[in-house]
Amino acid sequence: MREDTFWQLIDDCTPPAPDPDAEQLAEALTHRLSAESLATVIGFAEQLSWALYRLDRNEFGRGLSGDSFLYTRAAVVAAGRAAYDATLRDPGLFTPYAENLVWAEPLLYVPDEAYGRITGEEWDRGTRYSYESYSNTEGWAEA
Repeated sequence: MREDTFWQLIDDCTPPAPDPDAEQLAEALTHRLSAESLATVIGFAEQLSWALYRLDRNEFGRGLSGDSFLYTRAAVVAAGRAAYDATLRDPGLFTPYAENLVWAEPLLYVPDEAYGRITGEEWDRGTRYSYESYSNTEGWAEA
């Protein structure tokens, strides 16, 4: 899956009303991906992990627990491409997500849920980039 396709899916599935925990977004994405091929689900998982990995940097996560940092990064992704790109350019834009506990944990389970709906099996998957907090060693290297 191309990066543009990933962000278009996020945009297409974003509900019109506020969705503070991204539950509606996650369900819409899961439904949409469940109607696609496994290759599409895998591509989505790869793009999601890459987006989260890119936010896994010291200037964003300093002082946050691993889980809260992960869920907050997911919220930035759930906010869409414009918010995501702006946050990468200006780490100060991450602060309101972290301070207000804006989380999007359900987004993390979308690929697994879609895989399960397609195959009826649990997905024991890995991605090229780990999205677990503090796994981006370059992002946490001393400047």
